[in-house]
Amino acid sequence: MHDGSGRIAVQNLTKQFGAVTAVQNLSFTVEPGSVTGFLGPNGAGKTTTLRMLLGLVTPTSGAATINGRPYTQLGNPARIVGAVLENEGFHAKRTARNHLRVYAAAIGVPDQRVDELLGLVGLSPAADRPAGGYSLGMRQRLSLATALLGDPQVLVLDEPSNGLDPEGIAWLRGFLQSFAQQGRTVLVSSHLLSEVEQMIDQVVIVSAGMTRYYGPLEQLRASQRSRVLVQPADANALVTALREAGVGEVQPAHDGRVAVTNAGVQQIGDVAAKAGVAVYGMEEEKADLEQLFFQMTSPQYAGGAMPPGQPPQQPPQPPPGPPQQPPGPPPGFQQGPPAGQPQNPYQAPGYQQPGQQGWGGGQ
Repeated sequence: MHDGSGRIAVQNLTKQFGAVTAVQNLSFTVEPGSVTGFLGPNGAGKTTTLRMLLGLVTPTSGAATINGRPYTQLGNPARIVGAVLENEGFHAKRTARNHLRVYAAAIGVPDQRVDELLGLVGLSPAADRPAGGYSLGMRQRLSLATALLGDPQVLVLDEPSNGLDPEGIAWLRGFLQSFAQQGRTVLVSSHLLSEVEQMIDQVVIVSAGMTRYYGPLEQLRASQRSRVLVQPADANALVTALREAGVGEVQPAHDGRVAVTNAGVQQIGDVAAKAGVAVYGMEEEKADLEQLFFQMTSPQYAGGAMPPGQPPQQPPQPPPGPPQQPPGPPPGFQQGPPAGQPQNPYQAPGYQQPGQQGWGGGQ
């Protein structure tokens, strides 16, 4: 059911839980034909915003709409919006195929769609295994298949790459971009810019429930300022020459070098040669997009550093003399991980990608 729009609009959205303001006056739009990243650190209000968009939480003020309507007024919303907010909504003993058939029957989709989606997300070889034995990445794929059952025009995904290995992330990136190229809408939340940077076109960056940046990703990249550190024979002469030539922003560095912002190595070298200033070396520093992201998001829940001059405590040493029983461990000391601790799901053995034959059964 596609009406040609698929536009998501969030306007002055605010949500308070008692004295805690989880989302504060948040506004942005997500247009069809693009993949929009909804980014911010943990606790920034991303999931609360998505839950308000999907009608699971009532806003304190403001509005969130899809196709100009609240989610609860979309009629058969599964045919318009596919959403994944968590990947734990499975009956542990129900197979992936039966899980999808239950959801398909609920929204009026034929069973043929189930098999199509199992193949699309790479779960056909494991379709008749209980979902309770799936790895984290496999559960993520099954969640995505569930969201796609109604052939929606809008996808809303919360941390969709969580649990996927590099090949799985590459597959997800290609799929979401292809989905958007069909004129559909994708909103993807993440707390890691590096995980979604290559799959998104637009970006909304939030921190402490407020918008820090909203716009094209390319515009954010263009805002980065590169810097070249130059080691000249005569720093003062180079500074004068660069300023007279109007090349970049020039600042003498404390170590005798010259820092030039927004100018290229070749441009600086040409000015230095024309002025007769010998240059012994140039080092170009490019601002990292991830660092820019961290600068824009306030460290709401950042941990503090160890105070300087305080080395880690050492266990007390026994006094010289006859052997004694070793002292007990200091308070809070742990010998290692508890027995039976589950393995890292990212290291599931035998994990395979869509298109490969067989299934190694990573659990």
